[in-house]
Amino acid sequence: MYPTVADVLALPVLRHGRPKVVAGGQKLDTRVRWVHVAEVADIGHLLKGGELVLTTGIALPDDAAQLAKYVDGLAEAGVAGLVVELVRHWSDALPRALVDAAARHELPLITLSRETRYVAVTEAVNGLIVDAQVAELRAAEHVHQVFTQLTVAGAEPAEVLREVARMTESPVVLETLAHEVLAYDSAGADPAELLTGWPSRSRTVHLGERTGYHADAGWLVTVVGARGHDWGRLVVVCDEPPPDRHVVVAERAASALAVHRLVAREADSLERQAHRAVLAELMTSPAPSTELLARAAALGSPLSGRLVGVAVRPRMTASPRHAASAPTVLRDLAETVSLATRRAKVSALVAVVDDVSVRALLSLSPQANVDAVLRRLSAELRARPTSVPTVLAVGTVVDSAADARRSLVEAAHVAAAALRSDTDREVHRLQDVRLRGLLHLLADDERVRAFAERELGPLLSRDAASGTRLVQALRHYCEHGGNKSAAAAAAHTSRTAYYQQLARIEQVLGVPLEDPESMLSLYLALLAHDLSDDHPNR
Repeated sequence: MYPTVADVLALPVLRHGRPKVVAGGQKLDTRVRWVHVAEVADIGHLLKGGELVLTTGIALPDDAAQLAKYVDGLAEAGVAGLVVELVRHWSDALPRALVDAAARHELPLITLSRETRYVAVTEAVNGLIVDAQVAELRAAEHVHQVFTQLTVAGAEPAEVLREVARMTESPVVLETLAHEVLAYDSAGADPAELLTGWPSRSRTVHLGERTGYHADAGWLVTVVGARGHDWGRLVVVCDEPPPDRHVVVAERAASALAVHRLVAREADSLERQAHRAVLAELMTSPAPSTELLARAAALGSPLSGRLVGVAVRPRMTASPRHAASAPTVLRDLAETVSLATRRAKVSALVAVVDDVSVRALLSLSPQANVDAVLRRLSAELRARPTSVPTVLAVGTVVDSAADARRSLVEAAHVAAAALRSDTDREVHRLQDVRLRGLLHLLADDERVRAFAERELGPLLSRDAASGTRLVQALRHYCEHGGNKSAAAAAAHTSRTAYYQQLARIEQVLGVPLEDPESMLSLYLALLAHDLSDDHPNR
């Protein structure tokens, strides 16, 4: 907002005086808050700091000690500089004592070799300052209007950060208090360069106030939170101390983000949204980009070492009540899984990425005991209260981010297969779900669906047309390995009535059920048919 000493010296009214810097040239970038004409030597105690003092020197002493005392007073007051006209008192050069004292304090000392109208200087400079102040006020008002509109419109964090980057022309990052990056806008810079090593860099930046500039890091930082609950920091990356309007931008953006979090309580948290974005890109990108790797590391989960895909699915029925509550259940479950990973001391990306499960990608060191980590995670999950029972499934351990998708997909298939199993394992793996797991891996193969339709089509049509339950009777028969008595008991049907159902099944399908290959084919068809069920949480 304020001009520098160099800016003032460049004004025509001062250039006319032929200014010459005789000391303190390294501080010409000092801001000038006001211009003050003073002809008395005892002036320091009357100043507030930031003034550019103009004098003809007519009232200044010639004594070296007194001149040094005069400069000491100006420096102590924090003036921006001293301008002396070489016309009335000194005509050729300033006394050595005056120059040496200014040099000692690094105080800009300028001489004018021609008579200069100081009133014109004060008018020009102070007018410049007032104009800048008015422009700053108008800019601040515009900032308030923009962020008020964003707040009222319920703008997402990405929109808020995009506006911050536009107004400041600087990269901006929203992080948690644990220094994990929730969102960012690189303002055209390289995102990977912005985010690389972010958590470790951020931990070194401490401020004793809610908003401040950390000169060593080149960060303008403001705390984000509301109602006494702070949950993040907004960082504007700028190499130089920011102007006041950029501070206003950061603080108004922080307020908009805090309000968004309060209003959007029913939506995923910003942390879950950031994790979901990375997981979704991992699921769709054949080769993770450098930016994606940097984003994951900035979230506290580097995609290096060993990676393990995890799927956690709630055991929910297909009732309308459960279907309506599924989003809430999954959202709460995601927060529960995230808390469990932290308590189990394992880095992980955790989010809801589909309509049926919570996915996590665990990032483990090469020395970590995978089984021990999974047992700790399972124990933490079981210790946390959830609204419904859950299934914890894992994929294959992989060694690169490029293979993370395979582990995540396997975990999802294992979880889907484990839901139909009565086994109460702590952790389900591919080898645990056996045939069901294989079929889930082949779930998208049209040939598997065609096989199920070919084997069971006539029976499904009979049940639909007549209201019979022959498919269910066949399921009991296959699940009990052809033991008719056990199957009848499981179906809660008398053996006579159940045997009649089996006879009708053989008649409809035209195959003998006691033939091992027939029973195997039909059981496979039943399992494959389950995959196309419209209610995967059955």
